[in-house]
Amino acid sequence: MNTVLMQGSQVTLRTVAAEDEERFLELSRMSAELHHPWVGIPSTTTGFSAYLARTDGAAAVGMVVCLNDGDDLVGTVNINGIVRHPYHRGVLGYAAFLPYAGRGYMSEGVALAVRYAFGQLRLHRVEADVQPGNTASLNLVRRLGFRKEGVSPGFINIDEVWRDHERWAITAEMALPPVPPR
Repeated sequence: MNTVLMQGSQVTLRTVAAEDEERFLELSRMSAELHHPWVGIPSTTTGFSAYLARTDGAAAVGMVVCLNDGDDLVGTVNINGIVRHPYHRGVLGYAAFLPYAGRGYMSEGVALAVRYAFGQLRLHRVEADVQPGNTASLNLVRRLGFRKEGVSPGFINIDEVWRDHERWAITAEMALPPVPPR
């Protein structure tokens, strides 16, 4: 069962659910070239089932960004590695689906996810790890007010390659990411 978490002017952020599997996998496969080598998202039934099991709402929250008009999935957002006391932090992951990439939907969806992290999840810090060549993702975190904190060589294994990542973060004391007015 999916639950609406937040709504913006163009998109709704809700939990990912078993009912999303068919469309999620279709869009994931369609977007494989867009995502490579930046991120790996489930593209098989087995992968999707593992993803649902991992996003338990405590250590990780799995969400989809949906169009307000028509409810189609435009992307996925996760808050992974949630650690409570004393950190109260989580790590953000996100990916747009074709044909919706580059239209601003994910900027709004990720901003809603960060607001959800600070509000409902009561996190103090949200981190994002981005490969240096991923211009679209770097522009997104900059636009939302994240600050660059450093670079980690060989940080995340994607497609059997240890890839460098820039570390970006935003805290509850910083300005909340803008969400376009309704």
